[in-house]
Amino acid sequence: MAYQLDETDVKILKHLQKDGRAQRNTIAEIVHLSVPSVSERMRKLEERGLISEYNAVLDSKKFNFDITAFIFVEVDGSDQYENFVEQVTDHPEVLECHSITGDGSHILKVRTKNTESFEKFLSLIQSWNGVTRTRSNIVLTSFKETRELPVERAIEIKK
Repeated sequence: MAYQLDETDVKILKHLQKDGRAQRNTIAEIVHLSVPSVSERMRKLEERGLISEYNAVLDSKKFNFDITAFIFVEVDGSDQYENFVEQVTDHPEVLECHSITGDGSHILKVRTKNTESFEKFLSLIQSWNGVTRTRSNIVLTSFKETRELPVERAIEIKK
């Protein structure tokens, strides 16, 4: 479904992606509207599901989660799909889980404290019913990691 957004909506969304804690009066100054107008626009963006949540981004290294890895998982058949997804959602080490094409059926983004905890978690995944194969890549350096979307290019904008 294409949403019609104007330039002001796009500015609000871009600013909120950079600073989810931004006060409405700050956003109002940026977009040159009143605080009630900004509040109404934000409410409508939330109601339409364009804003699904506000959260803090934590620095994983400061919490001693030193290993980031991507695990390609091959699950044997669609009858194991629900069980696999249930297992994945029960483990906080898994930050993301995606069904994919290509090598494997799913890719997981995980964070663990160290290589020992990563090895234990990988063994756990390999023991799950239906998991026939895993292949993992450990991240050495992350140059960019974001959830920000280029909303001005992704959504039909009316002027």
